[in-house]
Amino acid sequence: MIRVLHVLGGLNRGGAETWLVQVMRSIDRSQYQFDFLVHSSEEGAYDNEVRELGGRILPCLGYRNPMLYARNFLRVLRTHGPFDVVHSHVHHFSGLVMLLAKLGGVPCRIIHSHTAHVEPRAPLARSMYLRLMKQMAWKFSTCGIAVSSKAAGSLFPPAWQRDGKWTLLPIGIDLEPFSRPVDAESIRASLGIPSDAFVVGHVGRFVEAKNHRFLIRVAAELVAAEPKSVLLLVGDGPLRPEIEELVLKNGLTRHVVFTGNRADVPALMMGAMDVFVLPSLYEGFSLAVLEAQAAGLPVVASAEVPADVFVGGSVAVLPLAESPAKWSEVVRQACGNRESNPGVPEKCSAANCAASLAAIYSSVISRAGRTAITAGTREAR
Repeated sequence: MIRVLHVLGGLNRGGAETWLVQVMRSIDRSQYQFDFLVHSSEEGAYDNEVRELGGRILPCLGYRNPMLYARNFLRVLRTHGPFDVVHSHVHHFSGLVMLLAKLGGVPCRIIHSHTAHVEPRAPLARSMYLRLMKQMAWKFSTCGIAVSSKAAGSLFPPAWQRDGKWTLLPIGIDLEPFSRPVDAESIRASLGIPSDAFVVGHVGRFVEAKNHRFLIRVAAELVAAEPKSVLLLVGDGPLRPEIEELVLKNGLTRHVVFTGNRADVPALMMGAMDVFVLPSLYEGFSLAVLEAQAAGLPVVASAEVPADVFVGGSVAVLPLAESPAKWSEVVRQACGNRESNPGVPEKCSAANCAASLAAIYSSVISRAGRTAITAGTREAR
């Protein structure tokens, strides 16, 4: 059995976390053991399911203190290992994770880029940290995976395309929920949304990247043009109180619904939404856009969303420099395109993604074995 230790901040509902759990459901668990090292002792939304699937949740605290974190990380490896693979999903911080995994004797060490975020004007100390973490990630990892070319560019070396150490693996989703029938009237009623409302949907954490402030400005234009418009915001996060206050100040309380985190996103997309909108400042891939296409929704997205995720149906891409009024116009026009959306191909399924990930694990383990044999031969000489 191949034992993989995934490193994450936590197991709450987010793109990378949701993808990992869906992969865990699909992968052959008689061949692969997934455990999760997390940077919090708080219970995550997916913790119970991970345990039911046979995984362990292993807290490793103190990530703000490198020496304390290193001690805790190596203790996890000693106590709960050995592991064949350490697979890190914490972007730049993966540099330290890769070094510690190397010191802990883990043969296969993978960095995984899920975001396209870059910090071009970071303060000097921050720039030095980012540079150091990247160099450590490049040096001590045995493999790098990115969800898109944009995500690869944010973490991998400039010439990553010419080196087989770095690879792309687009995210896959569980397609089964999108084949289930839904009662749209009942779903809308449960959310307090009239059956004849024009519902613009968004799924994402309330963080800067998702650009909720701009989305509220678009909502104001939508309501002015179509008084029956409703903005449905699915998710939670640190900026939610600020966005709720912005909604109140703009007099949009009756036109914006906050659902919080939900486990039934496919049903909400198919039963409540007419259009899906994502004006992100940056994205590595966007699980939500893939799900929206699987739900048959027309999508309106910013030009910062990687084209890799547009795999079917009606998609309109707009620069963020366009006005909220223009975005509102395109969103209203997109509503008529729903019936032409064919969904997403089977290659976008979590099962297909799990098979691809298993192949990557097998490859890096095989390469690690050959490297060990070669090193042993050199020592013998």
